[in-house]
Order: sequence, then structure tokens, then C-alpha cells
Amino acid sequence: WISVIHRLYMPNKGDELHHSGWNACSSCFGDPSKSRNRLILPCINGDRVYVVDVGTNEREPRLFTSVEPWQLHNKANLGAPHTTHCLGSGEVLISCMGDENEEGKGGFVLLDGQSFIVKGTWERKPLEFGYDYWYQPYHNVLISTEWGAPKAFRSGFNPQHVADGLYGHHLNVMDWTTHELIKRIDLGPDGKLPLEIRFLHDPTATEGYVGCALSSTVFRFFRAPNGQWEAEKVISIPPKKVTGWAMDTMPGLITDILISLDDRYLYFSNWLHGDIRQYDITDRRNPKLVGQVFLGGSVCKGGSVKVTSDPELKSQPDPVYVKGQRLRGGPQMIQLSLDGKRLYVTTSLFAKWDDQFYPELAKEGCQMYILDVNNVTGGLSLNPNFLVDFGKEPQGPMLAHEVRYPGGDCSSDIWLAHTGVKNKM
Repeated sequence: WISVIHRLYMPNKGDELHHSGWNACSSCFGDPSKSRNRLILPCINGDRVYVVDVGTNEREPRLFTSVEPWQLHNKANLGAPHTTHCLGSGEVLISCMGDENEEGKGGFVLLDGQSFIVKGTWERKPLEFGYDYWYQPYHNVLISTEWGAPKAFRSGFNPQHVADGLYGHHLNVMDWTTHELIKRIDLGPDGKLPLEIRFLHDPTATEGYVGCALSSTVFRFFRAPNGQWEAEKVISIPPKKVTGWAMDTMPGLITDILISLDDRYLYFSNWLHGDIRQYDITDRRNPKLVGQVFLGGSVCKGGSVKVTSDPELKSQPDPVYVKGQRLRGGPQMIQLSLDGKRLYVTTSLFAKWDDQFYPELAKEGCQMYILDVNNVTGGLSLNPNFLVDFGKEPQGPMLAHEVRYPGGDCSSDIWLAHTGVKNKM
């Protein structure tokens, strides 16, 4: 068995650590005073941000400080913090999804990079929704995505909330210098719930990809010859017709995507269908499926769900076992090793949604496993020798979400072009 060697418990219950980031990353290139020694942990439920000193070989990780809810509310009028990126200025920028009343409100809170005191908001005017974001100073742009209003997603998924306009379907294009919204790209009915967004790692590239959860699509966003930012659908996962489920059609629910450091492969997870896919994106407008593996999900054989029509599979996939343990839930968050050969996978999306779609996760805990990646010609396979079972934790089952590498990874580092352009506010 793979063993957990250290645990750092947070002081408050119910906060729900969701995504994370660093106080320093590749954007701080050239500044020897910066060190990747603080892990930033926004709490999607508690409107709180923890800052953890990751420690050294001689010292274990410890809680360094925290940003309390009143600071976010009073100084920025924001809540539900989500994505963290460091800035070349030494500051930390965190996207938010609501206000203290759980209404939908997109915005960005700016923290001092040493004291982590809230300095205020970054944007000139609030956005309608928020979630993930990526910035690229070389092109003077920040682009953010939209999940929904906290009062909606915190209560569990309700299709009526989509009809009521409580979930998003836009990309928000911001001017990096003036901090103003310059365009909202409407992804339409094929772009519901755009979540994770990734620019190509090449800092001179003017394109990237965003995964849309509910519509199970991937859009390519790009800067057109006229200078305008646009988006086009490049991948679509067809829903399955089912019985024994909450609805009679089941979307794949694309919940996480990432791009390999060499910008050759795109990976994403279908949390409900239960598969992870690898696409060759050498032809940026025409991704080619080169790897796929099923790892549980809602349509495995032997469960309550029966697939009555499937445009992709001839039969329902078999349950999957690692070291004698059946994989629970579906593949969710993914993180690729820097050499592109190992894809780490965890299975929790958000506690309230876990309870709704995979109630066994709360009872038995989540898991982490590895896919071995063929990064030469493409291909994915489950590593039979690696499994971390968070159902065996001493204080009870845990929900595992995101993976970070201390030395940087494929989804936290933003690279800057060496052209004299500096990442300034």
C-alpha cells in the first residue's frame, strides 16, 4: 500500500478546501527573493483562505496564517474563493464566485504576497459569475470562466437552477492592464458551466481550451486576426440514454482539463461517464483522441444504472479494481507529472455533489490513483501498483480533490515571454 506520511488538519469544519495555488511560480522568474514555500488554500464553502508553510526536510508543514471570511466580505465584498495564481509583482490573485449572501458575483481578490493581507479587489467592476481563470501578460489578457451562484451549487445540482440562470455559460475577457471587462464570449447551449480553463504553456501562443461540464464539450478560445478573442467548439462528448438515474440522459460532465507542458496533449475527465481522455492537439482546431481509459463512474456493469442507448460504447464498462480495491466514484481532478508520463487522479468534485451522485464517497472515502501515459504516440493505462485510499484515514473517510507538485506542475505555472514584458499590475 501507498502510505500517507503526514496530515495537517485545518482548524475549522465545513470550509471545504477545493483548489489551491502557490505564493510564487514561474511568473516570478528572475526574482531570487521568491520561493515556492506557501501553499494557498481557498475554502469554497467557508469564504476563508488558509496559507500553509509547506516546510522543509527538517520541518513539517504548518498553518502559517489565514484570511478570515470578514476580510473577504468587508474588504472585497466577495466570497466562495476558488483559483489561486501568483503574480510577478509578488502578490497573489484569487478568483471568487459570490458575495457573503451567496449570490452570484465574479471577482478577484488581491493578497499581499508576504503578509497575505487582503489588499482589495483587482477588477474594476464585478462580473456576473466566476470560477477558474488564466492570465497572460504578454497578450495583456486575463480570461475567466463561470460556474454559478454559491446558493445554487452549494445546495446540490438542480437542473431548474440552470433554467433559472443561476449557472454560467460565458468566458470573461479582461484587459490585464486596466482590469476592465472587454468582452463576454457567450458559449451558448453547447457551453454550459465552463469550468477549467488553460492557455497553452507557450507564452506567445494566443489560444487555449476550456472544458464545459454540463454540456460535456471543450471549446478552443483564441485571438482572431482582427484582435478580438473568440471561441469555437472542438470536442463534444455525447450523452448516454439511461434508466435508473436522476434523468433519462446522462452527460459526461467534464470537470477537469489540463495541457501537457509541451502543449502537445490535452487531457480531461468525464466524472459521470467514468473515463479520462487524451487528445493530440498538434492540430489545435482538430483534437485527435489517442488515449482513453474507464475508471469507474456511473455506468459500470452491475449497478443500478442501465444504458439504453450509447453512441460510443457497445456495452457498459466493467468495474475497475486496483490492489483488490474497487475504484469508487468517477475520475475527477487530474494532475500530470512534469515529464508527461504519470497522470494523478482523484475522485471528489464537491462534497454536496459527491453526496448526490456518488454517496459511497462520503461513507467509504475517495481514492487517488495513477495512469501511466504514453506521451510519444498516445495512450493511457491504469497503474496496478499505486492506490491511496482516503477511506482509511484515522478521523474517518476523507474527500480527496486536487494534487499539486512542490516544484510546479501543468496547471499552476504561467510562463512569461522573455521579451522585456514584465508581469505588473
